[in-house]
Amino acid sequence: MEPKTSLIISTYNNTEALALLLKSVRLQSVLPEEVIVADDGSGDTTKELIKKEKESFPVPLIHVWQPDEGFRLAHIRNKAIAQTRYDYLISIDGDIILHHHFIRDHKAFSESGCFIQGGRVILFETASKKILKNGETHISFFNPAIYNRHNTISAPFLARIFTRTHIQSVRRIRGCNASFWKKDLIKINGYNERFVGWGSEDKELAVRLYNAGIKLKVIKFGAVCYHLHHKLKISNRRLERNNQLLREAQRLKTVECEEGISKYLP
Repeated sequence: MEPKTSLIISTYNNTEALALLLKSVRLQSVLPEEVIVADDGSGDTTKELIKKEKESFPVPLIHVWQPDEGFRLAHIRNKAIAQTRYDYLISIDGDIILHHHFIRDHKAFSESGCFIQGGRVILFETASKKILKNGETHISFFNPAIYNRHNTISAPFLARIFTRTHIQSVRRIRGCNASFWKKDLIKINGYNERFVGWGSEDKELAVRLYNAGIKLKVIKFGAVCYHLHHKLKISNRRLERNNQLLREAQRLKTVECEEGISKYLP
């Protein structure tokens, strides 16, 4: 029996992309049971968009917000996870578009003792601007200005053949498209809130899941998402500190972080 799911969307001041993403959620062949928008300090336009969407959204749409104190993705994801009501969690970024079988595929490949990494298609700037302007949610293999073109293919029979389970792999981890059993995240105390600023919080989470005996399942030709182009300002100082935390978790074989989700749980 497939699990009931909570879809968690991480966002920050990008209402144009978020609106298109929510449109792609509405068009899913299989809907999640609820959608949680994990908002890292956006302004009123995001709040107004979610309020408007709630009026006709096909499942409960919940806005979890924290003050803007810099990039604190680990914090807002923990807060969102703590408010989910279902056993299986699908986590995505707010600047992607979902293939219409995205939720179906994550549910179909869910397996005890595993977490999932789905497929990603990268949209270059010209493609992203056109898609946002036209409100497109269908992106084909033949669309111009895309990278990882083969990742546009969504085919269940190919997915069953090419999906692989890995004992450990940091290189494959991308937090924009992943799914987990909620109990596994609680076991390791969720995301490590020592991570502040962009970089490696998703990889460190994966390392602790590995250390807890949870394996990574990488879906090929399924659970497809399309990542809109965006410019990213990276602080090298913060990134190096975050990478040190990642290496520490690997070296010490850490399972449970000290600063995590437990503070938000009942």
